[in-house]
Amino acid sequence: MPVDVDGVAARSRRRGSQTAVPCLFMRGGTSRGPFFDERALPADLSTRDAVLLAVLGSPDERQIDGVGGAHPLTSKVGVVRPGTRPGVDVEWTFGQVQPGGDTVDVTANCGNMLAAVLPFAVETGMVVPAGDRTTARVLTRNTGMVAEIAIRTPAGPDGTRHVEYAGDARIDGVRGGAAPIEIGFLDTAGSVAGSLLPTGKVRDTVEVPGIGPVDVTLIDNGQPLVIVEAGRLGATGYEDPAEIDGDDALKAKVEALRLVCGHAMGLGDVAAKNYPKMTLVAPPRHGGSLSTRSLIPRIAHRSIGVLAAVTAATACVLEGSVAHDVASGVSGTEPVVSVEHPSGEFSVTLVLDPADPQRVVRSALLRTARLLMSGDVLVPSSVWNPVAKERSA
Repeated sequence: MPVDVDGVAARSRRRGSQTAVPCLFMRGGTSRGPFFDERALPADLSTRDAVLLAVLGSPDERQIDGVGGAHPLTSKVGVVRPGTRPGVDVEWTFGQVQPGGDTVDVTANCGNMLAAVLPFAVETGMVVPAGDRTTARVLTRNTGMVAEIAIRTPAGPDGTRHVEYAGDARIDGVRGGAAPIEIGFLDTAGSVAGSLLPTGKVRDTVEVPGIGPVDVTLIDNGQPLVIVEAGRLGATGYEDPAEIDGDDALKAKVEALRLVCGHAMGLGDVAAKNYPKMTLVAPPRHGGSLSTRSLIPRIAHRSIGVLAAVTAATACVLEGSVAHDVASGVSGTEPVVSVEHPSGEFSVTLVLDPADPQRVVRSALLRTARLLMSGDVLVPSSVWNPVAKERSA
């Protein structure tokens, strides 16, 4: 994406009957989607959302008229701008679009897409690297979460530094190796629900119509999560995601539980919301700490979201929680929790408060990202025509 001499993002412009919007298409962790400099998008939020929906091709389950991937993990978007407050280098807004939906949800976090934010900022000139390693603080505007992110930025033959995408770091759910991206979450408790344990308890028993009493842990350490033992809903916790997606009876139970827990967490009616996410847990099978199967919230995740993994890992250190009861080998003041998921495992390092071992003060993990495409994405001028607006101003 080009920048002008003042460092301002290239403007969107008319191209025939369409509007060309500067865009970088990026993979972040196990998700992907288009990233934009906020200054190249409409300032009016309703118009901006209309542009983003048109970019992805929603509402349409196939997203055939856009660049969305017909799945929630590939129907995401990032809107980035330079930092505007002390101690923050870059700010971004994460947008979740359901393929068949007609709204852009900006109320939640996405730790996978977060991994691509600093690479985007360097690619677009928002952050200028000065050494082989570039570290920046990134604010997620959706929830106020701040993360410290580090990437590799070596110098090329001409001395110009660039984002290094090649490397040997591997994450389950993405084939091959890539350069590591280190993410340290500084304070994620209560990102959406207001506190780590919205009910004030590590375990609640909720009454679910048609199911009866269900023990759950309602927790938010970067992602509002309902943690339930898989067996309580008639599952094993080891299913392939396709099995879950094809089991209408199980999905109906999960959704009924989610609706009840949404109220219990103080989130109100969550029928039309993308949170809380649902995580079914079971004892580990492959040497990890616990096995998970996540729904986001009605489709089974092929792996597990970054912040869902952080939140599930956090639950493992809380004595009495549903996750703690099935977890194995979690101990010490800086435990490494290996969260098993359908594509492998996700390791999260937690730093606990020595004075309060049930309080997590920092969580750290490794992701990878890659720039997939650079250029313009086109939307019909009927959705947004910046030239016409400028002429009428």
